[in-house]
Amino acid sequence: MDKPNSERKKPGPKPKPPVQEKDIAGLKYFQLIRDLLEPLHTHADCHNRNLHYDQFAGLILLYLLNPVLTSQRSIQNASGLRNVQKALGGKRASLGSLSEASRVFDPDLLHHVVQELAGRAEAFDAHPRPDALAKELDVLAVDSTLLRALPRMLWALWLGKEHRAAKMHLAFDILRGIPRDATVTDGNGNEKKVMRDWLAADKLYVLDSGYAQYALLEEIRKAGSSFVMRLHDNAAYQVEEERELSEADRQAGVLFDRIVGLGAKAGQKELSHPFRLVKVHLKSPPQRGLARRPSRVSRKKTFRHRPQDYDLLLVTDLMDLPAEEISLLYRYRWTIELFFRWFKCVLRFEHLIFESHNGLCIQVYCALIVSLLITLWTGRKPTKRTLEMIQLYFQGWAELDELEAHFQSLKKIET
Repeated sequence: MDKPNSERKKPGPKPKPPVQEKDIAGLKYFQLIRDLLEPLHTHADCHNRNLHYDQFAGLILLYLLNPVLTSQRSIQNASGLRNVQKALGGKRASLGSLSEASRVFDPDLLHHVVQELAGRAEAFDAHPRPDALAKELDVLAVDSTLLRALPRMLWALWLGKEHRAAKMHLAFDILRGIPRDATVTDGNGNEKKVMRDWLAADKLYVLDSGYAQYALLEEIRKAGSSFVMRLHDNAAYQVEEERELSEADRQAGVLFDRIVGLGAKAGQKELSHPFRLVKVHLKSPPQRGLARRPSRVSRKKTFRHRPQDYDLLLVTDLMDLPAEEISLLYRYRWTIELFFRWFKCVLRFEHLIFESHNGLCIQVYCALIVSLLITLWTGRKPTKRTLEMIQLYFQGWAELDELEAHFQSLKKIET
């Protein structure tokens, strides 16, 4: 007797075919990555370990550079291929070994690799340094973005049991076009606390209004650095001096340039001295023939929309920099948002291959290594087209000379 329709099992998706030798090529170029990871080989070593840290990180980088690999299972299949074993120097890894490695290996060692590469990489198509800005200042945009997690990832606290997320905090060098530092917390991780842990001398931090805390401004100054920060529109301040605007300031949309005491009078004792407040009027760029994005209600139940005209209230401790360049520096902050789009959409971070905090940190640092390697190879900020060319090479569709010709064509634009 036939079962009713409600009891019949629906056929699941067809299993994907296993990864084969022909699906992974171009591993000659992977030698550069192997040399970079070789110092990690002896980390957490033991007599019966078959999967070492450098081999594990190499497999994650291969996953990011080859779209054929889509999961831990496909990474495991790839680890059994002769070409991969020859390039990475390892043996076939089991799913248990991959899962154990994501929890045992220290992500801070990959963090050091990211910082080493960041010290060597620079994109020539990054924003130019404003003329009046001191040469010794590194201009860093600091912000964070959410990475959606599974409900069973209990450590990734966010909105509730059914809505989990991790948060990646990033320091991005605007004038070099590269990520400089990153850390991963749960979705409710405090951005200001991470920012305080990163404070160092000779930096110019460009910050959104989410970091607007007067005590943080004092800590940035005490660390020997400066800031350009957006304040909330209802910020309280006392005007102490009105500065004259130049014609260039007016052309940039600057409405006023003032020396002010921030906060209410009772709270101004927390600040060591007055700051500079610049108000800028901006217009939204044209939509290139597309319809305007509709307004929406945010997760905090507030109504969010993008007005055609709006004002920015910017506070800084840079007293000698022209107001137009302060406005320009804050506009440069949008570069970190573009990097987040690259990171989450192009590098496939809609799918997390590890569920532990440790494993997610490793995946994040490997993705940053890929971004920095592309900048080192091309001299430009990473793009989708360049990543596609690299992926074609790693799939065997593009030859090494064709890949290098693509890199050279990008470098010619610089000259």
